[in-house]
Amino acid sequence: MNSTNHSDVIIIGGGPGGATASTLIAQRGFSVTLLERELTPQYRVGESLIPETYWTFKRLKMLEKLKSSHFVKKNGVQFVNSSGQLSAPFYFYEHKPGECSQTWQIRRIEFDSMMLQNAREQGVAVNQGVRVLDVLFNDDRAVGVLVKDADGNRKKLFADVIVDASGQSSMIINKFKLRAPDPSLNKGAIWTYYEGAFRDEGKNEGATIVLSLKNSKGWFWYIPLHDDSVSVGVVADFDYLFKGRQDHETTFHEELQNCPVVKKRISTGKQVAAMKATKDFTYRTKQAAGNGWVLVGDALGFLDPLYSSGILLALKSGELAADAIVDGLNRNDTSEEQLGVWAKEYFEGMDRMRRLVVEFYNGFNFGDFVRRFPHHKGNITDLLIGDLFKADLDQVFLDIDQMKSEEKSTANKH
Repeated sequence: MNSTNHSDVIIIGGGPGGATASTLIAQRGFSVTLLERELTPQYRVGESLIPETYWTFKRLKMLEKLKSSHFVKKNGVQFVNSSGQLSAPFYFYEHKPGECSQTWQIRRIEFDSMMLQNAREQGVAVNQGVRVLDVLFNDDRAVGVLVKDADGNRKKLFADVIVDASGQSSMIINKFKLRAPDPSLNKGAIWTYYEGAFRDEGKNEGATIVLSLKNSKGWFWYIPLHDDSVSVGVVADFDYLFKGRQDHETTFHEELQNCPVVKKRISTGKQVAAMKATKDFTYRTKQAAGNGWVLVGDALGFLDPLYSSGILLALKSGELAADAIVDGLNRNDTSEEQLGVWAKEYFEGMDRMRRLVVEFYNGFNFGDFVRRFPHHKGNITDLLIGDLFKADLDQVFLDIDQMKSEEKSTANKH
């Protein structure tokens, strides 16, 4: 590790949020020490990017690396309803023409490695195989961390700001009991990978497909990756997916019976990975920052993966936090107010995507909505591509509420 035990900023965790925050702070000339527990990036799910990540990648100087990678290019998304009807392809460039409308389907081990290497190239002191044992406080201010390196040596490292990007197991979340689950989105997922499964061609080759179960209890994702592999997973209410069921393999194949389109697509392929499952879905923290510390990425919150917003939110929180930290260091202000100055805007954007997710699970028909309010087509598209941080989008949800109220009134009359 660094010869000195003091840095301007310490980042705990080398995932997308931590790599983003560290890189943007180092670009501004500050000393940044990033501490990652694993010696090499580990498997993670979360393989589909949405277009608004483009702007953060541009600041990170990651775009050329992504363009020259073997990741599958993603130009759009398609939806399949519970009756098995496939929507017309939803192409991002039809709304925002230009380079920013094309994104990628990634493998996280490779992507996370690229992000860490990019951080190194821009001056971040990246330390892998280092476990953070504790965050050190002086009264209510975070001042450093206690770490154990790969050789078992313990050391205290100090900084003006501690960024916790360590994911759902964040020590700061647990220390201050900040985790707040979302009871209305208590979902889980079971997924695996296939080789040789059906793939679309041309500009649809990399499209994410979201397929509703015919019993409307949940949905499948179908994400084409490079090396002829496809990520296939089912998402549904926790109780439905895990209570009273057999093993994950059996449950997955039972749900394939509820989604004939996916069953047909994978029929030409073979399963090449064990089933994986997660039961920790939507949550957020009660605060984003304190004196000398700030949370980013999954340490700050996680949203249901329906619209592939996970990496966007990790990148955006890392970017916004980095800007607040740089501004605070320049003004010698690392207070809770300064380090969390961005949180209100961020959570408002996250809430807009959350509302869109909730409406999907409630069976709201977005096609009917756009036909009724055609001027909102662009706004709905903005939400789907991740352009979430604009107050004028809130009118969409006021009009959704109006339409639902009118439909309820009409139903009551009959």
